[in-house]
Amino acid sequence: MSESTDPASPADRIAAGYAFTGPALDLGALLWDGTCLPDRQIRIPLAMLNRHGLVAGATGTGKTKTLQLIAEQLSSAGVPVFLADIKGDVSGISAPGAPSDRTAQRAGEVGQDWRAGGCPAEFYALGGIGTGVPLRATVTDFGPVLMAKVLGLNRTQEQSLGLVFHYADAKGLELVDLKDLRAVVAFLVSDRGKAELKGIGGLSSATAGVILRSLTAFEQQGADAFFGEPEFDTAEFLRTAPDGRGLVSVLELPAVQDRPQLFSTFLMWLLADLYGGLPEAGDLDKPKLVFFFDEAHLLFSGASKAFLEAVTQTVRLIRSKGIGVFFVTQSAKDVPADVLGQLGNRVQHAQRAFTPDDAKALRATVRTFPRSEYDLEELLTGLGTGEAVVTVLSETGAPTPVAATRLRAPQSLMGPVEAGALERTVKSSPLYGRYAQPVDRESAYERIGAEQAAAEAAAEAAAAEAEAAAEAAEQAERAGTAGPAVGRRSTPKAEQEPSLAEQVVGSGLFRSLARSIGTQLGREISRSLFGTAKRRR
Repeated sequence: MSESTDPASPADRIAAGYAFTGPALDLGALLWDGTCLPDRQIRIPLAMLNRHGLVAGATGTGKTKTLQLIAEQLSSAGVPVFLADIKGDVSGISAPGAPSDRTAQRAGEVGQDWRAGGCPAEFYALGGIGTGVPLRATVTDFGPVLMAKVLGLNRTQEQSLGLVFHYADAKGLELVDLKDLRAVVAFLVSDRGKAELKGIGGLSSATAGVILRSLTAFEQQGADAFFGEPEFDTAEFLRTAPDGRGLVSVLELPAVQDRPQLFSTFLMWLLADLYGGLPEAGDLDKPKLVFFFDEAHLLFSGASKAFLEAVTQTVRLIRSKGIGVFFVTQSAKDVPADVLGQLGNRVQHAQRAFTPDDAKALRATVRTFPRSEYDLEELLTGLGTGEAVVTVLSETGAPTPVAATRLRAPQSLMGPVEAGALERTVKSSPLYGRYAQPVDRESAYERIGAEQAAAEAAAEAAAAEAEAAAEAAEQAERAGTAGPAVGRRSTPKAEQEPSLAEQVVGSGLFRSLARSIGTQLGREISRSLFGTAKRRR
């Protein structure tokens, strides 16, 4: 009897680890000893998709098609999906695929009943830059930790930015867009504003200068379009289509792919906002949402220790909210060890070893897998496009055997849809009318601007009054009544100074806002792990 049919063979032992009894997604057929075995299917239990995962591999090895394959089946199972489309080639998931000889060959090799079909999809764009329903966040809800990451601030500067947010929260100054944040930072180092932080520390002019310069550079990149209102409600990602299939939310990012720190950090905001707004769900038969975080290395590049700890904790805890997160990157080493340890499902495409650094990374990748029947170092460099090494969590939560797999072909279009069709889909969405038109209501910039104008007017009036009093005193002195005149002059001055200080430092706007405890503006905002404002749903 050949090895592949021997009940005790490695191929059978591996395949037995994927013989699940409950609902599961089909990835492909087992590869053993150079042969594809279509009767030995490699699968992922649907209930384990909220245990997170990693899709890794060198450029051109098929990671995007793997995302598409998993997303299609999740949608069919009624699970909503979020995909970040970095290169602009995932929009085809909304259209049926095109039959071809190559697709038919792959389907025959892996035992797939291939039928062309698209998924119900919504398309989004950051701030409306590109084709999609605009996704915006207010600066207040984005929070200081993520803002510090995207501005490239160091730890001290991040702490100072946190102090700015604390002050704005406490005073009810809503930071809707970047000009609001600029206005508050500038106010707190002005002569009038320095006293506001005296009791809780302070903001140095040097640090404020760094923050303001970083904001200027950020705005010059066009980032001001991403912050504002109407703010997107991330609960929209949890919807299903009328036929019960999960909606696939595709964030179109080609228009901003030259700003990688921005979109990676914005994706983290989306995830943090979902975490803050959902109740505990425990173990479910299927996830509420599966979130694919593409180009994940950009999120972790140059991140502070505090930021990495927040990412790790969010990934660890969001599972209990019914959310699964898949990080997509070129190498497992791109993901910090503490985060990698939270990822129970693994699809590893081919990895190159052309340089000593590549070889070192390959050996490190091999060490992250369970003990295997394969020579993984040799296997990972020899996989073809659309092939991968897989290990997932079984229905009992135990890791499955490592399985070399020839993956199925997606049934939707493997490429972008036509631009006109994409635009029609976006504009016909019920969300377009809700989020397309930006709103610029009164916020910190206008409030501080009005207060500055009022303070200037009060100062001018006080100066005019003092000048008039001085002129009257001089006239009285010339008339030989200098003594009483001096007394009359000193009394108004003594009365004026506390009044002016109260107007300028104790400002009526801030006093009235501080008194409005119990309103949304009058209380300090409650913030989550990332310093993001907790959603009030």
